[in-house]
Amino acid sequence: MADEEKIEEQPAPEAGGKGKKFPIIIVVVLILFGLILAGGISFFITTQVMSNGANVAGGEVKNHDPGVFVKLGDPKEGMIVNVGGIKASRFLKVGIVMELNPEKEEVVKEGKLVPMAETKIMDSTLQILRTVKIEELDANKQDDLKAKIKSEVNKALGEGSVYDVYITSFMLQ
Repeated sequence: MADEEKIEEQPAPEAGGKGKKFPIIIVVVLILFGLILAGGISFFITTQVMSNGANVAGGEVKNHDPGVFVKLGDPKEGMIVNVGGIKASRFLKVGIVMELNPEKEEVVKEGKLVPMAETKIMDSTLQILRTVKIEELDANKQDDLKAKIKSEVNKALGEGSVYDVYITSFMLQ
């Protein structure tokens, strides 16, 4: 009789063990599914952000052929402009370098700036610098100033003529 009781007790734990394995398998499968889903979403978001960041910045294509760099004004001094209106006694000494599109032949020929384009660039840039308020010349707002110069020069020369504007020196007296 003792042997019969031992035999009857053994099948009961096996049935209970199978019952516990089934919920564990479901939990493991759900965890794996969640990890795979999270990885897929992360991959998708990362590739979208990386492709948008590499190709487009501010709505413009960032990858382009190397441009022609042109320094505005005097090669040593840059440009000296009276800012804040005629009555103001404030002067801005600024060095500006523009990166121009080498494929625009009406702007750049054989790596040099065409005289007509140089006149338009200087006029547009000086017009902006003369009309800008002193508060707008703050160091935190220089990106806005560069964007404004780029926009105006592109209007004068044709869209896509200027790749970027660089301020190399800046002194307000």
